[in-house]
Amino acid sequence: MTIRSRRETVHFKRPFRIRGIERLLPAGAYEVVTDEESIEGLTFSAYRRVATMITVPAGGVCGVTEMLSIGSVDLANAQAADASAAND
Repeated sequence: MTIRSRRETVHFKRPFRIRGIERLLPAGAYEVVTDEESIEGLTFSAYRRVATMITVPAGGVCGVTEMLSIGSVDLANAQAADASAAND
């Protein structure tokens, strides 16, 4: 089984929350890493998401970050809420 990782930067215009993270996160750019594993036995290449992680500032420690596991749907919901708040 092959695992691949994708990295992307997501931007939030306002402070936000993501389910599973108990604190309010500040607006800004965040690195998101998505791990995917290959699906064996197909006649074409296909992958399924197995983990989504976001790098956030560590609570209470200036300049330190931590990588936390989150749900991809929770990330999408936070991005949608940020986009709709920006349009108000």
